[in-house]
Amino acid sequence: MRLKMNILFCSVGRRCELLKDFRNTLGEDLRIVVTDNSPYAPALAFADSSYKVPLITDENYIPMILDICRKEKIDAVTTLIDPEISILADHREEFKTLGVEVLAPYKETAKLCFDKYEMFKYLKEKGIRTVMTYGSLEEFMPDYNSGKIAFPVFVKPRTGSGSVGARKVASMELLEELMSRDPSLIIQELMTGKDMDADIYVDTISHEPVAIFSKKKISTTIGGANKTISFKDDALFDFVKKALTVFEFNGPLDMDLWFQDGEYYLSEINPRFGGAYLHAYGAGVDFPSFIYKNVIDGKANEPVIGQYDEDVVMMMYDSVVIDTLNNLTGRMKEI
Repeated sequence: MRLKMNILFCSVGRRCELLKDFRNTLGEDLRIVVTDNSPYAPALAFADSSYKVPLITDENYIPMILDICRKEKIDAVTTLIDPEISILADHREEFKTLGVEVLAPYKETAKLCFDKYEMFKYLKEKGIRTVMTYGSLEEFMPDYNSGKIAFPVFVKPRTGSGSVGARKVASMELLEELMSRDPSLIIQELMTGKDMDADIYVDTISHEPVAIFSKKKISTTIGGANKTISFKDDALFDFVKKALTVFEFNGPLDMDLWFQDGEYYLSEINPRFGGAYLHAYGAGVDFPSFIYKNVIDGKANEPVIGQYDEDVVMMMYDSVVIDTLNNLTGRMKEI
């Protein structure tokens, strides 16, 4: 009889299908515990136990998460929102004391992933191809005046996720207006190649990537890709593995890439389960089993990079959870 894994998903929100995938793989060997600050988070309906917690900025937030870990005998914890990744990383030692594996990157890597401009500078320093990025209009102007970059360009917030506030800009007048309105925006070269991404699992014991699932984006929404098609390319796998050597990841991550002029470029890294990880799972790249082997069996996973079929298509669609108000408000425990 196998041991049961108790896993805690923080800020679970709408990630219903991800919880279903974990249940599908591990069945009775799994207990799912979740947190959210709202009783109207749909994914609560797919957990064994759920807790109402304050916003992640609350001073009592981490003490409450640690209390949940003690009470539920949690083996591994992760978050499904970007701003919480650094918080978990900062408190890794406190979780480790409780025997909890933090499925999030280490401190410095977590900070770099959240700040797109710092990530750009770091990648340039390490010799990893990335999208040309400027932290201010003043920094942009010399390259613009010398012809090294031209309109249209792309602007987006320095921090944040889900493509909120990102847009193409075709003129200096609009760029100046946007930058004066929000100086935290960064300016990027407009990439015109193929938009793609990779779901990656970095083993928590070997600290090596053991799975890389690559997919081309067919269409996207504000939340990310909603239609994708799988493909394989050794050049992509090699590029991803090289990029990973300059970071300290631990568990699942999602890497946004561009393929342009015969080369791969790293755009962003979301060091958590990406919204489109569902595609990788559906094609047989089973992160839940990797986590179980690391956390419960205490063993490293064998690499399975590229072991999936090409031309597998994912097409997301909306679904609903219907419940009563009594059930919704009664489901979440207070800690």
